[in-house]
Amino acid sequence: MTAHRVCALSELEQDTPRRVEVDGIPIAVVLDSNGEVHAIGDTCTHGDISLADGFVDGETLECWAHGSAFSLISGKPLNLPAFEPVPVYVVQIDGDDVVIDPTVTKALP
Repeated sequence: MTAHRVCALSELEQDTPRRVEVDGIPIAVVLDSNGEVHAIGDTCTHGDISLADGFVDGETLECWAHGSAFSLISGKPLNLPAFEPVPVYVVQIDGDDVVIDPTVTKALP
């Protein structure tokens, strides 16, 4: 297992994406309004745009550039122009640490 501490839970702002990089992999970490922490691939599949610069609405993260929204749960795009999903990573909370293993992704439903 190659899990890495990416930030403190207390450093995350609700509904505000945070970009982290683990083993060269860009990941957007989001604390949603329900208190759940999500980690998805940070690069929009429509363009080479950081999703961490986007907008959180419930359980979605919208790319600021072209408006594609991605599910924080499944990584699936919810509208065009994106049609390819982004990876969703397993998040563990260890005390106040947010820990992500970039080699472990959730299976798409």
